[in-house]
Amino acid sequence: MKNIAIVIDSLTGGGAERVMISLATELVEQGHLVTILSLSNRCDYEVPNSINVRHLFDHKASKVDRFWSINASVAKLEAWFVKSQQQSSTFDLVLSNLDCSNNLLAKSNITSVYYIVHNSVEEELQRQKKLGPLAYWYLRKSKKNLSGKNLITVSKGIEQEVIQGNKIKPNTIRTIYNPFDINDIQQKALVEDINIPNESYIIHVGRLAKQKRHDILFAALAQVTKEVKLVLLCNKPDKALKLAEKYGVAERLILPGFQANPYNWIKQARVLVLSSDYEGLPTVLLEALAVDTKVVSTACPHGPDEILTGQLCEFLVPRRDPQALADAINRVLTTELNLSKAEILSKVSASNIAQQYLKLAP
Repeated sequence: MKNIAIVIDSLTGGGAERVMISLATELVEQGHLVTILSLSNRCDYEVPNSINVRHLFDHKASKVDRFWSINASVAKLEAWFVKSQQQSSTFDLVLSNLDCSNNLLAKSNITSVYYIVHNSVEEELQRQKKLGPLAYWYLRKSKKNLSGKNLITVSKGIEQEVIQGNKIKPNTIRTIYNPFDINDIQQKALVEDINIPNESYIIHVGRLAKQKRHDILFAALAQVTKEVKLVLLCNKPDKALKLAEKYGVAERLILPGFQANPYNWIKQARVLVLSSDYEGLPTVLLEALAVDTKVVSTACPHGPDEILTGQLCEFLVPRRDPQALADAINRVLTTELNLSKAEILSKVSASNIAQQYLKLAP
């Protein structure tokens, strides 16, 4: 039996958060001890009782890695590990997720740490440049902190980007796909929800962030057949509605807000759409395929081209091209596809992915 700690910035609605809960659930089912340490005290997800969840700070913890507080934050993190290991046993494996957690662990004396890279490093940095020099400096420094560390990337595309780039010089690097409990996803997709509309709709699942390109999505929707509406499962529905008004599609939106169980909404959709500028291994594409829902995605770096192979690659479109996105949506609405044969599903089973992580523990 292994004792594993998963450290993450928060458990608010996002792909990395959901992925780590899935991994933790599978590891526990295989008989191991798992503690999720969230820096923030926020949690949007239902986490199984079998997983020990703790938070390090009694607030959002959004700036605990800034220069004026990082030494105190690292000391607090190290003290938590000492106390936890005194109460149980030494952690055999520590998995770090997202920038704040990475920055604290990289500066700490904690051992057996692997840092999981969930997104394209280059694309994140390009996006950050637009926010100003200080924001860019912070993120660049955060990425450089991963040099000399043991990295896990969630797609082969990210692994190649890191190896070929000059931002990070890792000690070791390997790809482990995100874990998916296909049976659990399929069971949750069958749960009835009276809020799910009976009318025909396509769906987008993802937080309202520039990376997700809701502007491109709404511009495409204006050119998609009027027979479908668009369900948005996002964290800021009011802001999404305001943006949709600029593209004349506000009346075609259905905005239920964040859903802890998005799978039944995805299953009832005719198509799931991903409009992002960049990703790591987009969770929602795999979840859609698992519940037999067709998908259209931008061919963004990285992940979609590793998921949508064979016949499905016809529905990969260039980034930032609303017309191409609209054309693909209109086309897939009238195309019959056998999604059960999607090759990627056999590569991301939670039991196999958990075993790959366990091999990292001494």
